[in-house]
Amino acid sequence: MRRELPGGYELDDDRDRVDVGVVHAVITDSYWARGRSHETMARLIREATRVVGLYRGDELVGFARVESDGEKFAFLLDVYVLPQHRGRGLGVELVRESVESGPHRDLPWYLMTEDAQGLYAKFGFGPPDAERLMVRPPRS
Repeated sequence: MRRELPGGYELDDDRDRVDVGVVHAVITDSYWARGRSHETMARLIREATRVVGLYRGDELVGFARVESDGEKFAFLLDVYVLPQHRGRGLGVELVRESVESGPHRDLPWYLMTEDAQGLYAKFGFGPPDAERLMVRPPRS
């Protein structure tokens, strides 16, 4: 899948296009993955059910990773858009592609986050519980 977005941006789920070094640099500066090794990040991308990269030209400016058993659940992980590219609706499109356009769209979805709850609520995720877990019920 490759989908063009306004402003010269593009979504692409080709995992071979993902620059692991860029993802690692961003993710390990986050509260949820501080200290994650480059080798672990490379493995998580390689073994993910699906990855979606957000690009401007050849530059990776956003990312999301999906894990799923293909039957009972899907988990949205490691979502980010670089700060200088925010405010253009790109996070919305990244989450839309990951959750609603992928092969797991009808499954129950889970994610853990301390921020951007409003973004995830647009896609049916309920409010976070005490552990920051947000859940989107299955689509029927």
